[in-house]
Amino acid sequence: MTNAKRRSVPARTDRPFRGIALLISSTLFLGSSDAMAKYLSHSLPAIEITWIRFLTFALMFVPAMLTTKPNIFQATRPSLQVWRGVALLSSSLFFIIGLGFLPIAEASATGFVSPIFVTALSIIVLSEKVGVRRWIATIVGLFGVMVIIRPGSSAFHPAAMFPVISAFGWACTLIMTRMMSGRDRVITTMAYSSVVGLAILTVLVPFFWVTPSWTELGLGIAIGIFSTVGQGIVVLAFRYGDASVLAPFSYIQLVWVSFLGFMVFGEVPDLWTVAGAAIIIGSGLYTAHRERVRRSAVLEAEPYPSA
Repeated sequence: MTNAKRRSVPARTDRPFRGIALLISSTLFLGSSDAMAKYLSHSLPAIEITWIRFLTFALMFVPAMLTTKPNIFQATRPSLQVWRGVALLSSSLFFIIGLGFLPIAEASATGFVSPIFVTALSIIVLSEKVGVRRWIATIVGLFGVMVIIRPGSSAFHPAAMFPVISAFGWACTLIMTRMMSGRDRVITTMAYSSVVGLAILTVLVPFFWVTPSWTELGLGIAIGIFSTVGQGIVVLAFRYGDASVLAPFSYIQLVWVSFLGFMVFGEVPDLWTVAGAAIIIGSGLYTAHRERVRRSAVLEAEPYPSA
């Protein structure tokens, strides 16, 4: 990387409270986007909703693509940016598919299994060591998912697997965001994600197209705006705090979508969903705690530089 390019990438700063505030604000945008997507899922195919979302996403970045210097697509690892775009697309698409069949609180609670996937992927991708207690927390979190979706019972809906797949895609997105943090500009990451997602969806959407009304089109554009702003805030938040510190605060989104689910759709989460969500959140909080303990131990073990 050249010196000029290094100067163009904002340095990562340890300001956890700013990162927490940013992540909490992102949940308002992302939760609202999910509620609008659920509303549209009753009249438009999930692929079309996602396509409108990514089209809006891409159009918002056209001015930056044309004017940003150096080139907005100049990345340290372009292939990693592309794969992050694919992961983000899969997370968005499978979650919207699930929303068409499930209450929004249930889909969101199931989707919050992503920190468990982050733990597993940290071992494979980042070569991190995970102790017995974090593995136990991971297993407990998976049990929480089982409580919500109840496979084998009459309450089980096959669509419950879509938020799980979405959560895996989001975990991959977070891991790759973490790998690129401090290396590429936020605007570069967002531009890659928009173009990659739009390119893939443009190939698929003609096979599922339903002509939307002006109201549906307006909601689709709003989904794109809200999700783009939310995603941008998430990427920015990771410049100010570690994933282990920020991840627990993403659970605030579950409160927000539950409120919207009740106000907009008249959905009240059942006891199974509440219990499973509590187990998943508890698992995620403990995993974040163990990550902070691990990082503190690593920092204390590092030798101080000589004077």
